[in-house]
Parts: sequence; structure tokens; C-alpha cells
Amino acid sequence: MAFVQFSKVSLAFGDRDILKDVTINLQTGSKVALTGANGAGKSTLIKVLAGLVQPDSGTRAVQKDSRIAYLPQSGLTHHGCTLREEADKAFEFGYEMQRQIDQLGEQMAANPDNANALALRQADLIQALEESGWHRRAAAAESVLLGLGFSREDFNRNTEEFSGGWQMRIALAKALMQNPDILLLDEPTNYLDIEARNWLEGFLKDFRGGFLLVSHDRYFLDVTINEVYELFGGDLKRYPGNFTHYEKVREVELKTLIAEYEQQQQEINKLEEFINRFGAKATKAAQAQEYQKRLEKMVRIEIPESLKKIHFSFPPAPHAGKLVYRMNSICKSYDGSHNVLNNLELQLENGDRLVVAGRNGAGKSTLLRIIAEQDKDFTGEVIPGAGVKIGYFSQDNAETIKGKQTILEYLESEAPLELIPKLRDMLGAFLFRGDDVYKSLDVLSGGEKARIALLQLLLSPVNLLVLDEPTNHLDIHSKDVLLDALKGFGGTVVFVSHDRGFIEQLATRVLELTPGHFRTFPGDYQFYMEQLAKEADGDNVQSQAFAKQKVGASVNGTNGGGKITTEAAPSAGALSYEEKKRQEAERRKAEKLVAKIEAEIEALEDKKSELEAKMADPAVYSNGEKAKAVQRELDEVASQIEVKTSEWEAASEALM
Repeated sequence: MAFVQFSKVSLAFGDRDILKDVTINLQTGSKVALTGANGAGKSTLIKVLAGLVQPDSGTRAVQKDSRIAYLPQSGLTHHGCTLREEADKAFEFGYEMQRQIDQLGEQMAANPDNANALALRQADLIQALEESGWHRRAAAAESVLLGLGFSREDFNRNTEEFSGGWQMRIALAKALMQNPDILLLDEPTNYLDIEARNWLEGFLKDFRGGFLLVSHDRYFLDVTINEVYELFGGDLKRYPGNFTHYEKVREVELKTLIAEYEQQQQEINKLEEFINRFGAKATKAAQAQEYQKRLEKMVRIEIPESLKKIHFSFPPAPHAGKLVYRMNSICKSYDGSHNVLNNLELQLENGDRLVVAGRNGAGKSTLLRIIAEQDKDFTGEVIPGAGVKIGYFSQDNAETIKGKQTILEYLESEAPLELIPKLRDMLGAFLFRGDDVYKSLDVLSGGEKARIALLQLLLSPVNLLVLDEPTNHLDIHSKDVLLDALKGFGGTVVFVSHDRGFIEQLATRVLELTPGHFRTFPGDYQFYMEQLAKEADGDNVQSQAFAKQKVGASVNGTNGGGKITTEAAPSAGALSYEEKKRQEAERRKAEKLVAKIEAEIEALEDKKSELEAKMADPAVYSNGEKAKAVQRELDEVASQIEVKTSEWEAASEALM
């Protein structure tokens, strides 16, 4: 069984203890989440596990021949080859094993007296290579790349053509393709849309090795892991169960500490308020100095950020009518020939929480920019309701935040008077804690500016919030604070998010975009996913009829438009005799093709078994040339099986 483990590992940066006598054991089958506040040292711990950072003391042990794959949070780029060629680099371990197998064959030929020992070693390598999936690398690479959102057209693109987020997807794909014994993933969901996250969830559920990951997506953690390690103050503690269970257990554990923390915070606030109000007055100066000394001597109680109870609410939303916004026959094209949005119809009512779903490139951000009046280059009609005041957030908002002001000064100048006393707590909820609030705007990173832009928007009195990926750059605790505020918001929300838990908690309607088409669903996100599951299971007639009669679906007419229609889909019983006959003939043809391909696959599998038996023959594996020839045949047969399997899948779809 593969494993990597620590025993009493310690590491300090200066006078700060990052790890204090930490012990952890990852092995085949481990499904672990690592949690802790920002800056607690999670990324450092993962690097020590990966062998990239040496601890000050303690031991790190790794099972011989265990393969470990590590993905950092960011910073990886690829260049100088196509995506397909870069993906193949993930299989270098297999090429190296094959070189060793070939070398052992040559050594056996040159040293017959030691052939038995060499043959055993070669047989072990051949078995390990087969079990690693290396012979099926082409199919594995295609499956992973498609699952993470790349298209087949991307395979021959040069890697330097991909943006930073897609560069990290390439890095993630390479880590998964290695089929390692241990996977170490530092925030792998940061650059993934919800479809890619869903795919990664399935991959990790089926993954036979062990993994440890950091993520700020509670839903993703709940469905993939079965134990949590919390890093807090340099100490590491294990909690069995999923992430939600960990949070419940941890909160009970710290109930007394939280009460003491809240009492201390009240005292600190009172002392600071007195010092700020009376510190400059001669009659109160001595008392203010005494309070200042008390603050400085106070031993501050610390609790994990995720358990601090911070709440805030929006300013009251201005009054708006029941009908907030309408869009009629909206068309949008960037190249003049292909419509990203095609005859889109949308109606928003007061109180709606509409999530816009769809793959990257389906037009989600484009639609939000049109609603927010940031993009006016389209055809069709938009009709805002009476008294509607729009607040818009996107990652581009960060570009407008600049200057020499501190964060606190900037937001104090923007906030309503009644919210100014709450700004420090609100900034803490958005990951600006302690002296961070005195940072100059000009020194902030893009992610920090995005959080400021989001918080700035939440201070404004609006009644229609348009939010494009508001949960990016937020940890789980910050998402909870934002979610609570949005649930209590008195207006309407239209948003895009890749965090499934956030969507499920907030959305009351779903607008699905696919290139040139749209559908709306009146229920929450879980209802929407159930409808997609029915369609995937082959219940297309019922699902499409539901969508057209009750929801509104894109209609593949002559103009490919997406107008809502109330026409019911024709039932199977309404088909003409000729149409039924034609469909039955096509089905029989498809069944014959499937049977033919299945027979071909069976023959290829038999041939593969014969070649594998031949490879196990001492007369073959002890002869380097014979072994190479058989291995080449094996690779060719494996490749043919992959091709035929793809043909079988395509033919089988016609029978659904």
C-alpha cells in the first residue's frame, strides 16, 4: 500500500510556528480535506508533504516507488508545444518504466546467468506499467481534458495560447493523468466552472489512490472527502466525516471558547471606543492611557475564522414594482455571423434569485453585462421596471480601484453612515483582517481589489443586483457571510457562480444558456439538475415537453432562435406510420452496427490477452528484441480497442 507520512514534523518562519509536532498519514484510499484560516500554513504543509519544503525537525516517510502528484494554487504556465503534447508529458513515468523494461531485456541477453532475477524485476515493472494505465494514456488524456472543459479543437493549439486560468487547468489535467498513488491538490477548483467541478467530483470519487486537497467549496468537499485535518496555530487535528460534519463537531468543541472570545471582543470594542472618543481630552487622557495599556497586555483569544459569527445586511432596497426587468428578442454577436445570445426572452420579478447556468462561452457574462447596462451593442429590447436601480459586480470592477487611500478610508467614503461602525467586521468577513485594512489601494492584488469591489457594491442602496462570479477569491466563511446577506436582501438578484453549494442555497430560478439557445426553469438548482439527469437518462420526450409547456425552451427553427414557446412537443403516439417505420429501420441498423463493433472489440481483447500471455513467456521477456516486438503489438491493439470503444459509444447513443 502506497503512503506518505509525517511524524512530529515542525517548521517555523522566523518567530512564527507554522507546524508544531505535526503527524499525518496519507495512504491508498485516503480522501482528506485540509482546512484552516488564510495564512495558517496549508500550502506550506502540502509542499512539505510533496517533498518540496524541508521541515526543521521530524521525519517524512514515503513508501518505495510511490508516485506523488502535486498541484499548487497558481503560477504554472506551459509553452513550446501543443496541448496534446503537453498532456503526454504527464505520462513520463510510464516512458521511464518502459525504458527500464527494455534495459532489463538487454541485460538478460547479455548476462544469462542472472536472467532469473532480472526477469522477475522486469515482470514487476511490466505489471506496474499495466496497472498504471499507461497503455491507455491516449484515452485517459482525452477523457481528462474533455472533462475539464477543453474541446477536441483545443488539442492541437499551442499551450501559450491559453489564458492563466486555462494554464492551471492544464496543470490539473496533468496531475490527474499521472494516476498517482497520492494526489496533493491546493485549491484545484479555483479556475473551474461548475461543469468541470462536477466532473472532478466524479473523478475523485472513483480515484483508487489517496488524495489531500484544499478547497473553499463546501459542496465539493462534502461529496469527495471523508476526513478533515484542521491546521490551527501550528497544530494539526483530524476529524472523521465530511466537511459539514467537521464544522458541527468543531463548533460544539469550541462553544466555551467562542463565548469567551465574544465576551473579550465586546470588552475590546468598549475600550477602543473610549480611547478613540476621549484620548485627546485632558480630563480623560489618564483613563484612556490606562485602557490602552490594558489592551496591549490582553492575551487575545483566537478561534478559527470559519467559526466567527459575522453578519451584516444590505441597506434597504429602494421600492420597485412587481415586474423588475424584461428582455425581448435579444441578439448579441461578436463576429457578425454567430449569435452568442439568440432571440433571448427574459422576465424578472421582484424577489427573484436567478442563476444563469451554462458552459464557458455560452454567453453568461455577456447577458449580465447587458442587464447591467454595461453593453449596449445588441439588438432587441430591454425594459427596466419603474424605480429599478442596478448594482453590478464583475472581476473587471477591480480595475477601477486605485489610489493612495487605505482600504478603510476608501470604504468609509463610500458607506452609508449607519454602516461605518460595521466596516471593520465586514472587512474581516471579506478576508481583510488586522492591519490589512490600512493597506494602500495601489498595493492590492487583483483578488484583493475584487473583494473590495464586491464589498463596495454591498454598501450601496440598489434593488437589482447583477453579480458575475461573486464568490471568486472568497473562502468558505466569507461565502457564508455573503450568502446570508443576499438571502436577506430586499431586492432581486441575477448571478453567475461556479460554487454549487452557494447556488443551491440562493437560486430560486435557473436560466440555462447554450450557444444560441436558452431555457428557463422555475424551480431551484436541485430541480434543474434533476431535469438534466432525466434528459441524460433518456427521458427526453418528457423533459422537452415539460420545458416547452411550462418553462420555455429554445426551438430549433430555421433561424435557430431561442424564443419561448407554449407548443407541446409531439408525443410518440402522434408519429405517422411512415415515421415510425423509418425510425424502426434506423434502430435495427444501429443495433447491427453496435453488435458488429462489440464483436470486433471482443476479438481485439482476445488478441490482447494472447499477447500479454506471450509477454509473460520467459522465452520472450528474456529476449529484448522479442519483448519489444510483442510490446509494440500490444500498444497497437490497445490503441485499436480505444478507437473501437469510441465508435461503440457513438453508435450506442443512437439507440437511446
